[in-house]
This record gives sequence, structure tokens and C-alpha cells, in this order.
Amino acid sequence: MTARVRVPEDQEELLYYRLSLRLGPVHARQRLGIERETEARVFGRHKRSFHLENLTNAPGLIRFCLRAVGLLGRAQANSLRLNTVNNTFVLPDLPVAFEGFRILHLTDLHVDMDEQNLQAVIRAISPLDYDLCVLTGDYRQRTWGPIDNALDGMARLRDAIHGDACAVLGNHDSVRMVPALEDMGYRLLMNEMIPLERGESRLYLAGVDDAHYYKVHNLHRAGDDIPTGGISLLLSHTPEIWREAAHAGYDLFLCGHTHGGQICLPGGIPLTLDSDCPRKLGRGLWQVNGMQGYTSPGAGTSVLNVRLNCPPEVTVHTLTRGPAG
Repeated sequence: MTARVRVPEDQEELLYYRLSLRLGPVHARQRLGIERETEARVFGRHKRSFHLENLTNAPGLIRFCLRAVGLLGRAQANSLRLNTVNNTFVLPDLPVAFEGFRILHLTDLHVDMDEQNLQAVIRAISPLDYDLCVLTGDYRQRTWGPIDNALDGMARLRDAIHGDACAVLGNHDSVRMVPALEDMGYRLLMNEMIPLERGESRLYLAGVDDAHYYKVHNLHRAGDDIPTGGISLLLSHTPEIWREAAHAGYDLFLCGHTHGGQICLPGGIPLTLDSDCPRKLGRGLWQVNGMQGYTSPGAGTSVLNVRLNCPPEVTVHTLTRGPAG
């Protein structure tokens, strides 16, 4: 007799069923459970993590302060002036087949927050030439609530991205978004690794679930199948796991989350990074224990559509063996 598979009866049950098949029942149950428990709280689940974006009056307060000092209009205009930044990673052991490999790095898009910003991102990436697009989280405006508008924006962005797009979730993102994002053609790396192949050569791309708020990252699961000596690249929403990642042996680390401070003092000095990491890891290129990293200030904004002394960016990383290639 053939065993019958019970079909889930409602949308919530169907979601859990699909996520369990995709992520495993423990990861699905853990992420969904934490989301339900902590949704719409100002303080994190351990009562120690303050989240400005959850304060309903935060946008008004920031707007009032900027208007009072005459910087509101400038800050709003800055949020739409995206830079395209080119960065080079030198990897002497890079397989020859991957010489000049280009990675478009997008992060902290918050696509449902500002339609003008989303259109600015689409315009910025349209003429770019790259081999792979990676996205390091925070696609939704808020840390709670509906996901439909964010998914609509991500669908339109996917149409503008050519080729493969690999992504991880951030602390603003719900695991409920995973099935829809993957249906659009994004490859979500949920504590997983995939090989990138050119002929007989390989790079190893790993990604972890959110390590900032939900603490559901698993570097062991993501990296255990990377062979010794293989060139590896880790996607994380936040730089906060830099020490763990460096000791795990990753060669490259791409992340976002900090927005580079978003509102900075002259000279780009951030008022806050909302991240438990050294300030030198808050924006741009850095290196720790032999691992090279890049923290993008992101293309979008959080809380309010403003930026000061910290322009938004899309980043193109080029991999090379060295000056002579």
C-alpha cells in the first residue's frame, strides 16, 4: 500500500510545510517562532537590543531635527544619489578561470520604503557588466508586518538583474519571503553553500541567515563542504560575525546592515552603526586575520529617506590574482 502524504489545509500550514522542505524543520520552526515572538517589539528578544526602526515616532523625530538645522532637503536628495563603487579583491590563489570575475553587490534596499530610490537602483545597475549579483539582506522597510510590497519591489528588481542572483536574509526580512523570492529567481543561501563553476575550476559561495537580530546563522553548516584550499566567499547581512568567519577560513566576506551610519558627521564619521563590530568594519574595504571583507553602506535607507556624509552605493567587486593577473 502506498503511503498518503497529507496536504496542508491552510496558508500558514502550507508555508511551514514548504519552508520545512526547503530549510529543514528545525530552522523553519526556529525562525518562524522567533519572528512571531518578537514582531513589533522595540527591544530585542533579550531586552538588550534597541531598534530605532521600531519606534513609530522615530521618522518624525529625525525629520524635525534635520529640518531644524536646515539639512532636511539636502539629506533627502542625497538618498537618491547612488554611487557605483568599484572594488578589487586580490587573491593570489584565485583559479585562472576566475581572473576578472565581477560581482555586483546590493544590500539594504528596503524596496518598499521609497519608490524613487528603487527606480534609482534599477537605473544604476542597468548599464553595469557583471558575472554574478549578490544581495546581503534587508529588502523590507519594517522589521514586522506585511511582505507583499517588499516582494513586489524585489520582483521588479529581479527583472533588472541579468544572470544569477544569490541572496541572504537580513534582520528586516521575514523567512516567509523565501518561497516567493526563490520563485522569482533569487537563490537564497540559508546557511548553505553553492559552487561557482568555470570549466574545471570552482569558487565556493556560502551564505548565512541573519546573525544580527534572529541569531540563526550557522557557519558550520554553510562551510563544512568547502574543500581545504578552495577559494571561499561568505555572504552575511551583518559584519558582526567577522571573527567567526575569519577563523572558519573564509577568504572573502561581503555584508551590509550598517548603512555606513546613514547620517554621519563631516568626514563620514557615523553617529551609530547598529552593529556590534569595530568601527573600521562599518563601511568599505577591510581585512582581518587574512580574510578580506567589504561592508557596503547600502543602496537604500532605513527609518527615513535621508543620508548625510554617507552616500548610498551599488558595488562591483572584481576578483584578481594580482597586478599581472
